[in-house]
Amino acid sequence: MSARRPVGPVDTIWLRMDRPTNLMVIDSVMWLDAPLDMERLRSVLHRRLVDRFPVFHQRIAEGTPSWLPPQWEDDPDFDLDHHLTETRLADGAGEAELSAFVESRMRTPLDRAHPLWEIAVVQGYAGGAAVVSRFHHAIADGIALAQVLLSLTDEDETGDLVEDFVEIPRTSGWTLSVPVDAAKGLVSTATRFARPSLLQDAATLASQTLHIADKLLLGSNPPGPLLGRPGIEKRAVWSRPHPLSQIKRIGREAGATVNDVLVSAVAGALSSYVVDEGGEPEDLVTMVPVNLRPLDKPLPRELGNKFALAMLPLPLSAGDAKARLAASKHRMDSIKASPEALITFGLINAIGMTHSRIEDLLVDFFSAKAIGVTTNVMGPMTGRYLAGSRIHGILGWVPGSGNQTVGVCIFSYDSTVRVGFKVDATVVPQAERLVDAFDQELDDLARIASRTA
Repeated sequence: MSARRPVGPVDTIWLRMDRPTNLMVIDSVMWLDAPLDMERLRSVLHRRLVDRFPVFHQRIAEGTPSWLPPQWEDDPDFDLDHHLTETRLADGAGEAELSAFVESRMRTPLDRAHPLWEIAVVQGYAGGAAVVSRFHHAIADGIALAQVLLSLTDEDETGDLVEDFVEIPRTSGWTLSVPVDAAKGLVSTATRFARPSLLQDAATLASQTLHIADKLLLGSNPPGPLLGRPGIEKRAVWSRPHPLSQIKRIGREAGATVNDVLVSAVAGALSSYVVDEGGEPEDLVTMVPVNLRPLDKPLPRELGNKFALAMLPLPLSAGDAKARLAASKHRMDSIKASPEALITFGLINAIGMTHSRIEDLLVDFFSAKAIGVTTNVMGPMTGRYLAGSRIHGILGWVPGSGNQTVGVCIFSYDSTVRVGFKVDATVVPQAERLVDAFDQELDDLARIASRTA
């Protein structure tokens, strides 16, 4: 057995945050055009996952004595078959049945006696297959795990048979338009203060910091149909694939980014749901992860978490789709120009070094500021293959915490984009309405763009 290594302070947070009502697990779904060859998949997983990143054959060992941090250690009973399963839905099963299967996995904790991940292959779904993956957040953050998943794939259907190393496709999201590398961000700040406009920059930074502190310490979400005490059961639903070219056209006509368009459509979907439930469409805050890992460098073998969080108020209260898009762009631009990501990065690290009881209180306090987490991942813009089967769609949800009830995943792949909602089944039982409202909002924005053009 190899020597143990400590679990990092930020990674430890996710271990401690596990609750039956909100498991700290990143869930993903991958759709394939053809059934999967399980032996080829096993070979890929061994070479590109288990052998490349040690954490996938390591388990958690609690610190001894108990006040010491937990550690990663090799699992002496590691067996890939414990983590890789194969199943088949009933004949004629469709999207609703796959959704139910995903939901059944979401409520099941990962076994801490073994490495904290699992992959289920659903053969025969829609004439092909679906791959449902689950990774504990203590292993890595969502952006890193998206890259890990994509490292299992190839540009063509025979790539896994002829090579032993594959370049990991880069993933990105709205966060790349922020100075996401912590060191670069600090250098940028220092450079501004070295200029003659020192006092003006200091005043701007002070004002931004006070505004961020107000969001983190005093902000709260109004009560409504999307908030409540979560239960164990979750709902997982997703939209149809939308052409990325259409989203870009909408953005060009409005002077907005692709991410602005998609965030505003999510806000429109939530607003529609609230109104249909008899509520008042008031703005709600969602957490947005900000990647702090340079994407031009290989992932470290130890993986781990390196990200910050930004608090994004979704403009549910805006009057129509056009107003929601303008408000989304304005709010996203404000976050990108502020030091919020660096402040929350420091806060996350500080929380990870506190006592577990204090950590629980702090996590509950800050998670109550948002309804959940919204991610936007830009994957490869050309099709990929997994063990010889072509992938035609990918989604992945990071977990909510505390009493959060609404998680959103936006994933762009092969010139299309999908949105997936992961919501609490007790608080938001009719999750399909969110998907319908999202699709309708994008259609409305497309019509507005056409009239403008």
